[in-house]
Amino acid sequence: MNPAIEGRPDVLRNRASLTLYEGMQGMLENTFMNVKNRSSKITADLEIPAGGANGAILSQGGRFGGWSLYMKDGKPAYTYNFLGLARYTVAAPEALPAGPATVTLDFVYDGGGVGKGGKATLYVNGKPVAEGRVEKTQPNVFSADETADVGIDNQTPVAEGIGIGPDTRFTGKINKVTLEVSPMGSATKTAAKASEANAEAKKKWSD
Repeated sequence: MNPAIEGRPDVLRNRASLTLYEGMQGMLENTFMNVKNRSSKITADLEIPAGGANGAILSQGGRFGGWSLYMKDGKPAYTYNFLGLARYTVAAPEALPAGPATVTLDFVYDGGGVGKGGKATLYVNGKPVAEGRVEKTQPNVFSADETADVGIDNQTPVAEGIGIGPDTRFTGKINKVTLEVSPMGSATKTAAKASEANAEAKKKWSD
């Protein structure tokens, strides 16, 4: 399910960054940057209208697993949804004023294997405004049919309280979003291979 672990061909395998624009949506998991089991950073260049903005900035997955950078009640926020069983959210305490704004989410992965947690820090115009723990992450796949979307969270939403489908459309302007990932650590690769080998051995034994 995860080409970075298995060594399966991957169009974006060696890419460290991806620039996205408003209107890009419906990107299936195997055609999108792989953020699993590694650190990542999302940087959104936005224009906030008078009265504030709401809605999804960049999301991947849905109700049963994924992550989303969005705005709710005019405040930037990030939610990591672990299999629909737990949601970890960091949110700015204050709404953004009208005008240009840069919102960044920096996720630092714990490492030491697959499916580990990490620290999420939210920045506004380069200044940290919120931080929190993501206790565990999904190691292999978010969804077979939910997608990555810019400016909307199609199908089922990752975060709660932002609506469904068209209701999640961002009400400001997204100039661009840059997604960056770090290399997968050697310990993570080793743990992943061991897990795959163990699963294969169990399958052969059961057969």
